[in-house]
Amino acid sequence: MQKVLSQFICVIAILIGVFLSQKTLGQIGFPYCETFDSGSTQAATVFGGDARLVDGVLRLTENLQSQTGYVYIDIPFPSFYGIKAEFEYFSYGGDNENRADGLTVFLFDAATENFAPGGFGGSLGYAQRNDEPGLTNAYMGIGFDEFGNFGNRAEGKNGGFPGVNEERVPNAVVVRGPGNGFTGYPYIIGRRTSQAGNLGLSPERTFEISSGGTGTQRVTDPNQVGYRKVFIDLEPVESGVGYDFKVDMLVTTEPNNPRLVPIFDRAYNFPAPKELKIGFAASTGGFTNYHEIKNLIVQVSADDQLQDPEGVDFTDFASCEGQENTYFITDEEVVLPNEGSRIRCLQFYSSLEEIEEESSDVCSQVKCVEANRVLELPQGVFRAGNNSGDFTFFPNEGFTDQEVTVYYTITDNYGKTSAGNSMTLKIQESPAPVQLFLDGAEQGQDSILFCAGDQVPMTAKGEEVYERFEWYRNGELIPGALSEKYTADQIGEYEVLGYNRKNCPTISNTISIIEPEYPMLFVNNPLVGCEPGAPVAILDYVEGIDLENFDYLLRGNGQTFINEEMLSIATSGQYELTAKPKSGQCYNDPVELEVIIREEVLEVDFDFVVEGTDIRGDADGGIFPDDVIQFTSFADEATQWQWNFGDGSSSTEENPRHVFGKKGVYSVELTITDILGCQQSVIRELSITKSYRLMIPTGFTPLSSENQFFRPKYKGLIAIELLIFNTWGDLIFRTDAVDTDGWDGRLDGTLLDAGVYLYRFNGTATDGEKVTEAGKFKLIR
Repeated sequence: MQKVLSQFICVIAILIGVFLSQKTLGQIGFPYCETFDSGSTQAATVFGGDARLVDGVLRLTENLQSQTGYVYIDIPFPSFYGIKAEFEYFSYGGDNENRADGLTVFLFDAATENFAPGGFGGSLGYAQRNDEPGLTNAYMGIGFDEFGNFGNRAEGKNGGFPGVNEERVPNAVVVRGPGNGFTGYPYIIGRRTSQAGNLGLSPERTFEISSGGTGTQRVTDPNQVGYRKVFIDLEPVESGVGYDFKVDMLVTTEPNNPRLVPIFDRAYNFPAPKELKIGFAASTGGFTNYHEIKNLIVQVSADDQLQDPEGVDFTDFASCEGQENTYFITDEEVVLPNEGSRIRCLQFYSSLEEIEEESSDVCSQVKCVEANRVLELPQGVFRAGNNSGDFTFFPNEGFTDQEVTVYYTITDNYGKTSAGNSMTLKIQESPAPVQLFLDGAEQGQDSILFCAGDQVPMTAKGEEVYERFEWYRNGELIPGALSEKYTADQIGEYEVLGYNRKNCPTISNTISIIEPEYPMLFVNNPLVGCEPGAPVAILDYVEGIDLENFDYLLRGNGQTFINEEMLSIATSGQYELTAKPKSGQCYNDPVELEVIIREEVLEVDFDFVVEGTDIRGDADGGIFPDDVIQFTSFADEATQWQWNFGDGSSSTEENPRHVFGKKGVYSVELTITDILGCQQSVIRELSITKSYRLMIPTGFTPLSSENQFFRPKYKGLIAIELLIFNTWGDLIFRTDAVDTDGWDGRLDGTLLDAGVYLYRFNGTATDGEKVTEAGKFKLIR
């Protein structure tokens, strides 16, 4: 018997999971064909900006201003044998004179992990643009430039047409070289397609990049004016670096006369990365155009250097009846003669003649033909997998001890296909099902919680004699675990395969040994009891407490508290809090916390006085609305103060000053907070019963240096009138100046005799109250 595909594995649930967990390669390499007309792409195509599929094409920009669109095909193409690509492109509908901006085809290093396009506008999504970096790990950019800024030095680009700085060069095909970030993307060569002469075309070959202006439509018929198709070929250089580079365009400028116009045929002397990816970008600015592509084909340039892979005839494979058997053909088991070659896909046939009838069209090699991925026979179903060389066979019942032969081909990542080989499988009887149990469990369990250091014994049981067992953890074979019993000592998903005498397996149910899901323990530390002797309810301080699903445990001071017992902790000290699921046996790592219960009541008091006086109330002369009140806190342990003055005002100062502004009785409250967060409050009343104060002197001495004016002292008055009379009732002095100095004892400049005089005082307080006083006083000489 020849060497088998890799080791034959009979798989039901568990091993299918192993293969599904491997990276799915999908399509790899050449050829790549995409029409873009199905409403979705056949491979991993990454869209960005305004790019989208519409109306059977890949539209990169609408015919609108400031559009930026790009796509790249997320499939690596080996660069060793070169690349050639062809596609139709459609650029139309813009302004008749200034169509913009253009379209690029770009190649970049397939190893790039974080792709980003370059600057748009004149940089067409490829080169750098002012403070915008260029395309990530770019290798080549070919611009089909309508407006004319891809081939100049404007906006920080590296080089341009000879003799051109920032002048536009419209209707040009321009090639820029490798770059990354703000470095590189040099101008390599350009061709003016609408001009004849140097760096232009011969007169009979000229054409415009855009197929038409305002009101024109997409042209898809090569015989109609406006049709455009691009052919790019990067042919590897023998014993050299880079490629021989060609760009040709199929262009129709006259009805029924499509012509192939050579644009470039020269060397591109830049070493290529191991694998490349291809993409497209387009942009518009103040002027517009539709930019679209269709019918893209990418394939190997040096196709004549490629050889077909060679398969191997496989015989005497074992398969097990009534279950899916999975196999894998590795790259090492077949002959893959091309450098960098690997298996892209398998296809199945019932005869060699069917293989010979396969189409030779290059695009039929893009992927396994869907009809050949599945082969249904009386004996069972063959199905090609998604991981290059993997496939499955599901034998039907009733064919035990019989053989089935099928034929297969291998297609590699260059699109080369083997001639066809056979594989023969023998169908054998499958054993009765096997059931996996936890030892000591009354009934079957599918999961168990695991604590560090646990030992979990399990037993496989079934209704027949099994020749051997294979135990798996997380889909991987456990070495040496070959009996019906196994003791697990770590978390994971466990299954067992039981093999009968025909070496066919049956797979058990899965038992999951899982680590408990513990609650997150968030506690504001320390936990403080502000009332002396009162217990602390610990659970009230634990965020997200869930007593329905978890048990909570508190240890400290030689005591242990569980769940509701933690609602009454009356002793200060250091504690540890931990938790576990109610169905589990082990607690999680503890959280340390401190409990502090105050031993004495937090004391607070305050005093107040009219600033600069000893006045605290009516007994001292009264407090006036515009008096500045100085408050003083008496609380040695306070770290924060919160004053509420009872008039809607507040303060956080320790000893604030405050003016109430009107009469009233105010309840002033001071709340202090100590370093532990405990609070205590005190309330005192402050009465403002007077809106003014008036004091009348009983005499004055006009000839003395002091007390030489008769002037009432007052406060809280906004208007006054002072009248002085002699004993006969004659008015001898009057003033209404609020800031008056008073009467100096004179009448018409002459000092009057000593004696008794009369006064009358009228005033208006700040709150509108009227004030009237009258009486006698002495003039003393």
